[in-house]
Amino acid sequence: MKTNGIVHRVLQPEGWPPPKGYANGIVASGRMVFTGGLIGWDADGKFPDGFVAQVRQTLLNTLAVLATAGAGPEHMVRMTWYVRDMDAYLASLKEVGTVYVVAMGRNYPAMALVEVSRLVEPAALVEIETTAVLPE
Repeated sequence: MKTNGIVHRVLQPEGWPPPKGYANGIVASGRMVFTGGLIGWDADGKFPDGFVAQVRQTLLNTLAVLATAGAGPEHMVRMTWYVRDMDAYLASLKEVGTVYVVAMGRNYPAMALVEVSRLVEPAALVEIETTAVLPE
């Protein structure tokens, strides 16, 4: 897919079933942008209640950081999600999917999701790292 002067190509091995909500891999060229591990607190350091609400805020925080580099969701090539409770994630897949599409559109980078025992901020339920690539 060609986006804003940059070419991203989804890597989909022949014969593999298409992934749902992520890409197996992406090849891209350009200037790289990395976020740190972002969590779901607002500008006042307050967390919304619930897993889905924190995912939404974390995605909005991701967009805010990307925007400072002139990037948007269409430039994302990789995301790593760290969740405190895999069961909470799995139980809310539909809602998480809706929140994701509203925030990020239908931009699906290569993704990994890992359950962790804790995050630095005790109230955080999710942390997301993102890599984006901008045109040179």
